[in-house]
Amino acid sequence: MKLFETASCTALPAVSAELRDQILSAPRNSETHRELMAQMEAMHLLEERWPSAASPLPAEFTVAAWNLERCLDPEGSAALLKQHKPDIILLSEMDAGMARTAQRNTTADLAREMGMGYAYGVEFHEMDLGGETEREFSTDDYNAFGWHGNALLSRTKPLKTALVRLDDHGHWFCPETSDDPAQPRVGGRMAVMAVISTGGGDVCAISTHLESATDAPHRQSQMDRLIAAADAFAPDLPVVIGGDLNTGNHLPNADWRLETLFDSAKRQGFSWHNNADDMTTRKSRITRWPARAMKLDWFACRGLKEHGADIIPALDPTKTPLSDHELIVGQFSI
Repeated sequence: MKLFETASCTALPAVSAELRDQILSAPRNSETHRELMAQMEAMHLLEERWPSAASPLPAEFTVAAWNLERCLDPEGSAALLKQHKPDIILLSEMDAGMARTAQRNTTADLAREMGMGYAYGVEFHEMDLGGETEREFSTDDYNAFGWHGNALLSRTKPLKTALVRLDDHGHWFCPETSDDPAQPRVGGRMAVMAVISTGGGDVCAISTHLESATDAPHRQSQMDRLIAAADAFAPDLPVVIGGDLNTGNHLPNADWRLETLFDSAKRQGFSWHNNADDMTTRKSRITRWPARAMKLDWFACRGLKEHGADIIPALDPTKTPLSDHELIVGQFSI
């Protein structure tokens, strides 16, 4: 597995009917999963659409990070984001060509509403229509593409971008490791990186989503791999990482403080100071009965000045939830 990949396209290629039949009939083990991922072209590409203008962002810039839980409402989500005027947006759990989100490319639609460009990478190829509550939103009995992934939006075109794969062993493909065997997927956790110019200099921004169905050592290994990729991709540049780190999952009392990734990142020069206190999950239209509130969403940065962060309720004006994660917004400068 390469540390990162830099190939891109304007529209991710679909999985062929032949490959889909192969996926559905394949034995569910890690070796087969790696072979399938190698054949799936979209797993090795970023879909990118950027404005032609490339003016630097302000020297002090605003970053938003949000797990949008499939993004049922791109327009409503954009309306909330606009209130906070982000220069960079780091998104996870974004659908493209899924029946549960009306086959929309939710990243493209949200970026258009924001007047921003984007890079989108596939985390999973969904082999079915999703969980029971998700199926209630389905407009069809098939997925046009079945993509589910992470995205990075910016007001200016990045100098360069890359996709980072954090695992390829098939955590959600192999029944013995999946938290939900009824939702089989090909793929694995990943990140989107971009080097972006600001008035204070260039910065490496990273949108990521760590594994939920595992323990602290596994998440630490993913964070360590992500930092290694950033060091190789953007050596000596300041870095801001944002996203759903799934901290506390499969730990006693869901206690995020037991995660080892925090200290590991600190040893590598990262700060966790620019995070507001409080939990970052809520009841939503899909996650209707959450067992507990959790603190999953974070910023980590290195080489940047931190000017404060907020947790924003993920609600539209009618108090309808936009996600099961709150929006987090932070201010940074070089």
